[in-house]
Amino acid sequence: MDLSESLRKRLDELIQSDRVVLFMKGTRRMPQCGFSNSVVQILDGIVDAYTTVDVLADQEIREGIKAYSSWPTIPQLYIAGEFVGGADIVREMAENGELAQKLGTSTGETKAPTITVTEAARKAFTEASAEAGGDPLRFEVSGRFEYGLYFGPRTPDDVEANADGFVLLLDRASARRADGVTIDFVEGPEGAGFKIENPHEPPKVKPISARKLKEMLDAGEVRELFDVRTDAERQIARIEGARPLDAAAQAHLDGLPKDTPIAFHCHHGVRSRSAAEHYLGKGFKKIYNLEGGIDAWSASVDPKVPRY
Repeated sequence: MDLSESLRKRLDELIQSDRVVLFMKGTRRMPQCGFSNSVVQILDGIVDAYTTVDVLADQEIREGIKAYSSWPTIPQLYIAGEFVGGADIVREMAENGELAQKLGTSTGETKAPTITVTEAARKAFTEASAEAGGDPLRFEVSGRFEYGLYFGPRTPDDVEANADGFVLLLDRASARRADGVTIDFVEGPEGAGFKIENPHEPPKVKPISARKLKEMLDAGEVRELFDVRTDAERQIARIEGARPLDAAAQAHLDGLPKDTPIAFHCHHGVRSRSAAEHYLGKGFKKIYNLEGGIDAWSASVDPKVPRY
């Protein structure tokens, strides 16, 4: 494939947009192939912030990057503007330590993060520790900002965080992502559980119930609702005011401010989740997915909407 000047410029800009750029199938939160997922997992364990480019969303970029780098497959990793390689090369570099060195994370000690543990959380941890057999409390923060709290043995590479006398152990990757975290224990309508607030956590797709979405639409707190179903499905049932996610709607979305609250729905919430993740990857910060889809809307908001 011959690269036009405009396409080469687009690729140059993407590669220079961040120090670490991964061209992949899907997004960091939702990889769409095993090779892309393996590279995401490797990077997540070494570095906190990097940019991903979903080649499935742009056929021109998908084919163009192969010609640009003279590399026939996806994913492709760039560091500081330099092409590093695909999945096998990244895996090999990770195993021999070369990748961490290239990313600048292979030397120096990891700083202990500042973590706040509320009194309610301390009480819950103290009560649970009686059954832990003496193991310390461990806190994990994955590259996708999924959290783990459990009692487990200490390891030589642990980083110790002291929250006003309350000690938590973290692996080095988690420690880099945990500075400023607050851990609370709260009661809710579905029971009690830990609530974790992390200032470093990127925006996520927010699952929302049909009733809550109706409230937010009525109050203007959600500005747009997009229907990702087929035309045939929309002939059967539709939510009043929902806009089909067709080419015109996609162009409209691309022109909206990235902090516009938007929601997606499908039949049961699976297809719309993928669409929501896609637009999250394009920089939108307030994205909701209707849990249970139009079927839940019919069951709990508007029974006049046919179920199918």
